[in-house]
Amino acid sequence: MRGLIKLGLLTGLGIFAYNTYTQAAQARTKDDRGPSGSSGIVRNAGPEEQSGIANDDWDMVDQQVDESFPASDPPANY
Repeated sequence: MRGLIKLGLLTGLGIFAYNTYTQAAQARTKDDRGPSGSSGIVRNAGPEEQSGIANDDWDMVDQQVDESFPASDPPANY
């Protein structure tokens, strides 16, 4: 009987340790895929959303290319 109690306690501790480990692993994993069918989390368009680009170098074509990012077609006025 004492053996069954020890086995039960060890099993309970094992289940607790496993659940704690899996919850910690899920917390470390960041899911940035976004909704189904999307290309993930995408930044907003425009020069103010980018780092290292001066606003005076930004023209209309740059804006249209940036706004059409996930699409494969360039703007019509290139």
